Amino acid sequence: MSEKRHIARAAGILGSATMLSRIMGMVRDMVVSRLFGAGLATDAFFAAFQIPNMLRRFFAEGALTAAFVPTFSATLSQRGEGKARELANTCFTLLTIIMALITLAGILFAPFLIALMFPGFKAVPGKFELAVQLNRLMFPYIFFISLVALCMGILNTLRHFLTPAISTVFLNIAIIVAALCLRGFFEVPVIALAAGVLIGGFIQLVMQLPVLWKFGFSLKPDFNFNTPEIRSIALLMLPSVFGVGVYYLNITVSAVLASYLPEGSVSYLYYAQRLFEFPQGIFTVSVAQAVLPSMSRQVAAGDNDGMKETLSFGVRLTLFITIPAMAGLMACSTPIFSLIFMGGAFDYQKAVHSATALLYYSAGLSFVALTRVLAPVFYALKDTKTPVYTALIAFIVNLCLSLILMVPLKHGGLALATTISSFCNMVLLLWLLKRKIGSYGGNAIMLTAVKSFAASIPMTGAVWYGCSFVDWSQTGHKLSKVFALGGSIICGSIIYFAIVKLLRSEEMLEVIALLRRKFNKG
Repeated sequence: MSEKRHIARAAGILGSATMLSRIMGMVRDMVVSRLFGAGLATDAFFAAFQIPNMLRRFFAEGALTAAFVPTFSATLSQRGEGKARELANTCFTLLTIIMALITLAGILFAPFLIALMFPGFKAVPGKFELAVQLNRLMFPYIFFISLVALCMGILNTLRHFLTPAISTVFLNIAIIVAALCLRGFFEVPVIALAAGVLIGGFIQLVMQLPVLWKFGFSLKPDFNFNTPEIRSIALLMLPSVFGVGVYYLNITVSAVLASYLPEGSVSYLYYAQRLFEFPQGIFTVSVAQAVLPSMSRQVAAGDNDGMKETLSFGVRLTLFITIPAMAGLMACSTPIFSLIFMGGAFDYQKAVHSATALLYYSAGLSFVALTRVLAPVFYALKDTKTPVYTALIAFIVNLCLSLILMVPLKHGGLALATTISSFCNMVLLLWLLKRKIGSYGGNAIMLTAVKSFAASIPMTGAVWYGCSFVDWSQTGHKLSKVFALGGSIICGSIIYFAIVKLLRSEEMLEVIALLRRKFNKG
């Protein structure tokens, strides 16, 4: 099977599993918004969860994956499965020790962390104290999820993608069950959500272990830390913390600044970010996770032409998916919040505020997606400096624009600043990567972007027109809202795929060919 087919197949598996996870995530957020609304308690919970979640994105799914996968792939292909197994055991042991210490430090210094990141909470009685309590309860989540990320790196390199992707379903289920069943057991009901996060993280880790054993990787203690592979991972990981995680650092900056804005602003940004991550999690992360192991193997084998072809296909596949997703989210941001969240403690005004943030976030979907695909290429090439430089520039742009735009646009300005900084990061990475490796199919990439954009225009018009038949400010009317929004999305999708097929989009033809092979095999 060619690398293109491997990538498309892996992205399909990851996308399907992640879609199920995101659907459960939507159910989770619906439950949370209905039961807790958007106010003091939810602001405290989302802020407290922001810290271990930020560490997860920086160290676990970001820097650890970007540093571990290329090194593990090279060890597996050049030195065999025995050495790869030793490396996995050593990394598991070292990571367990480090994350245990970080977790302990996080619990002890929770008041300092909350005061540093959300200083505006001290102005509201009880808000700061609640955020500290919730943060302490949830901090062990980073311990579990970091080990999950290591297991994910091993399994993805071995071309197994399903289990790591679908394990997040159980995190969402744990939070939902805790919200529904445990909130009555606590004096402050929102503490039940923190318990759900902790239980879900533990379940995610336990799910990975039997699959690793099946592949011959029964992880066990190995304290031989003084190896070239460990040093290579450390050298790659330290700068990649910032290079891969700058987008999430920008999100964290937005949450910090939002603590100075009117009550509910932190929650509006959180709900919008959750919906923004729906297509990003299903498609963008799926493509990035599928591309990185392939490129790492090709770099280790010295196949630079193959690596460029894989990179080009990954970028084109990302644009093919994210451009219509971006347009669709922008066209129906308010209808989505009205249908999914409105009701109970979440009224129409809160839906509009959240939709405003989603509108600004959505404009940067393709920028964020390409950054997720491009940054790990530098780490596969053992270049740890370039992504750090571009990330630093993007961070400064985001901070300056956030301070400027939050005055007139409130929380919407914070979302817009994140989008603009993501664009700057993407442009810099594209330019510097071309200087480093030469051309990697720029004309083909541009052609894909033009075709996808052209097909998205009539698609967006159809979605907007279909949504105009319903008054989204009214509570209830769920059936008519489902038909209007669902029908609009289906019609828009049919229009988009019909047009790109007429335009003979290579990515569309590759997806059709993959589906045909699956059908014939079945």
